[in-house]
Amino acid sequence: MKKYIDISELMFSSQTNEWETPQDFFNEIDKEFHFDLDVCATDKNAKCDCYFTKQDDGLRQPWFTDFGCAWMNPPYGREIGKWVKKAYEESRNGMVVVCLLPARTDTKWFHDYIYHKASEIRFVRGRLKFSGAKYNAPFPCMVVVFSGLTP
Repeated sequence: MKKYIDISELMFSSQTNEWETPQDFFNEIDKEFHFDLDVCATDKNAKCDCYFTKQDDGLRQPWFTDFGCAWMNPPYGREIGKWVKKAYEESRNGMVVVCLLPARTDTKWFHDYIYHKASEIRFVRGRLKFSGAKYNAPFPCMVVVFSGLTP
């Protein structure tokens, strides 16, 4: 007997808005950027020695003062726009920020802070399988680079 997955359960699940970056995916990007700071991490999944947890509240912390290149894979819930805005603002201060985001090109945050503002947008081919996930993500992803020289 075949088992079928209820795709609506998979796509619209709100059990978590945290999607842990796959280590191999991060390692490839880290080879290029040499990250100093992970701005959205837990003690368990931090990708850099220096990182902010939910308790540290990376939205309230200055990123530029102590670090040169930040990795950001934010919570993908309703707060994502605040994180994208913060990444953009920190880049305006000279910080290089590289973000792993859902490719939601129809959103306000995409148009306000990424479109014509990011240094680069790289669309991820296929669907990522986030660390600890049973299935591939139900959404496409993109890597957004704010070079610290954004207009």
